[in-house]
Amino acid sequence: MTGLAGCSDVFGGLNLNSSNESTPTPTSDQPTSTPEATDTEYTRVYRDTISSVVQLSVTNAAGQDGQGSGFLFRDRHIITNAHVVSDMNEVHVRFSKGEWRSASITGVDPSSDLAVVTVQQLPDYPTPLSLRSDQPPVGTEVVAIGTPFGLEGSMTAGLVSGVDRLIPAPNDYTIPDAIQTSAPVNPGNSGGPLMDLAGQVVGVVSSGGGDNLAFAISAALIERVVPALIENGTYDHAALGVTVQSVTPEIAQQLGLDQPQGVVIRSVQSSAADVLQQEDVIVRVEDTPINSRQELASFLALKTTPGDTIQITVIRDGTRQTVSVTLGTRSNRNNPNF
Repeated sequence: MTGLAGCSDVFGGLNLNSSNESTPTPTSDQPTSTPEATDTEYTRVYRDTISSVVQLSVTNAAGQDGQGSGFLFRDRHIITNAHVVSDMNEVHVRFSKGEWRSASITGVDPSSDLAVVTVQQLPDYPTPLSLRSDQPPVGTEVVAIGTPFGLEGSMTAGLVSGVDRLIPAPNDYTIPDAIQTSAPVNPGNSGGPLMDLAGQVVGVVSSGGGDNLAFAISAALIERVVPALIENGTYDHAALGVTVQSVTPEIAQQLGLDQPQGVVIRSVQSSAADVLQQEDVIVRVEDTPINSRQELASFLALKTTPGDTIQITVIRDGTRQTVSVTLGTRSNRNNPNF
């Protein structure tokens, strides 16, 4: 998200409304090519998806303006970031051909930084974008389309440079299963799609962390959260009610483990206190080995719901045992617990 007041037609001395270069005119011995013959994969994915990507202009109760990006998902529903629209009184959406539409906020989930806004009168040309059904492998070519610094319809390209990341949420939780990308992302890209070259959404752009380092909320998490936001306006995240730390070689030595594995429970803050204990080392949940905080967070986010009873294998005082834990629901208070 970025403020509108800082946007201008001139950036760093470059006038965006003019060019100092002339366009060469083809001569008879320079054959022209059809767009289909000269299009790159990047050109094609841009042409096929740009009509579904939108600019969001938002205003809060104090009259402060901001902006972000989004994309058409299903029917009249547009996905964006929670941090773009939270606490906003007015939302307007601009489509690729310049039409503005008023939108209402349908649902917001700060714990995943996802939100849905709904447009009542959709133009006739946008088509919903589809979510990629599998996790893109590292090295997958991707593009981000959005409105960095107010420059609508901008595209940047890069690779999937990491998967299964934990990134900060607008509240004090963390977002699991995030996609790391080298595609440049700037203020205003927030909420826009990160897509593979087939035009499938692999994630929703959430944040940029520096040169060649940006993050997107995964399609798998979108698929779990967004339908609930459309239907109910909120999403309930399953909670184990513990704080944990990945086991390092130093921690393994302190705990007397043969090797670094799993995550160690640092505190228990829920009804699970009668089942789990401080310094239990979680090494498996159901049939899934757990070797890091990221893996535990992704399992809870993508494979469980509040009220589920799951089997957790822990190492306690040097002995491996399996316990049954019934999951609760994350509170609305800022709380970093799993």
